[in-house]
Amino acid sequence: MPASSIDHAFTARSLTGRASDPTYAGALSFMRRKYTKNVKGADAVVWGIPFDAAVTNRPGARFGPQAIRRAAAIFDNDPQYPFHRDLFEKMAVVDYGDCLLDTGNHQKTPGIIEREAAKLLRSGAFLLSLGGDHFVTWPLLKAHAAVHGPLALVQFDAHQDTWDDDGKRIDHGSFVARAVREGVIDPDRSIQVGIRTHAPDDFGIKILHGYDVEDMRASDIAYSIIERTGGRKTYITFDIDCLDPAFAPGTGTPVAGGPSTAKILSVLRQLGQIDIVGADIVEVAPAYDHADITAIAGATVAMQYLGLLAERKARDGATADHPATVNQASGI
Repeated sequence: MPASSIDHAFTARSLTGRASDPTYAGALSFMRRKYTKNVKGADAVVWGIPFDAAVTNRPGARFGPQAIRRAAAIFDNDPQYPFHRDLFEKMAVVDYGDCLLDTGNHQKTPGIIEREAAKLLRSGAFLLSLGGDHFVTWPLLKAHAAVHGPLALVQFDAHQDTWDDDGKRIDHGSFVARAVREGVIDPDRSIQVGIRTHAPDDFGIKILHGYDVEDMRASDIAYSIIERTGGRKTYITFDIDCLDPAFAPGTGTPVAGGPSTAKILSVLRQLGQIDIVGADIVEVAPAYDHADITAIAGATVAMQYLGLLAERKARDGATADHPATVNQASGI
């Protein structure tokens, strides 16, 4: 069927509803969501943070938001797998564009990110951030913790990111240590999945190493995450190098021995009962990618977050419509 409109990112008249752009054309917002700085009425906001000055190996993640948006065009307005629903039928999502950073003064970066994230969170919308290197998660965590208190952290990663930190470093390998020391996350409710390197300290965070993930079923990994977070408000950060380089070559610090995209997507699919209050996908570096393999994986992770959010919105709506029925079912 011929497309009934084009460039939905600019021509959309509503924040809900599917687009009709062909996958090979049209403005490349994330999943064709409307580009706007007006987030009033949005259930979720997608925001790019094109920063990679904190890397310790290969740069290039500043192009991650562009690559993820481009890859998201493959979601061609059908009901999204595996959620079997149009995510935007009743859920309003906007693409807020990118964070404007001072490229000549990186010490300003965390403050700029934190302040703009705080402004977006004040709208009441769920914030889905596209990195950028993993340092950007630090100011994002601070902004979310200011709203929700100390967070459970679910970190999909090949690295612990708990290296020594003096509180001033611009370094993608130390933000977790800083978050623990400053009380931004609760290590007793936090978990790292896919770790395949060593760091000086784990700070009491539960670790599922690469070999654990290899031997475990996706359902067992999901159960470990659910049990560890224990109902606490949770932030999920996904470093694309959690995946084996066979599935995500386009990243700055690839580590062999990781899980497949299919396995980790299956894990994410089973996290619907977690109280996820914010999420990101980071370290996609398209210069090292092949055929958009990594960008497609990153876009799919981001879509999964929105799928879980759409399901939660639907459940909350059902609860509001039929409170007695739901309460009775909950008591069985």
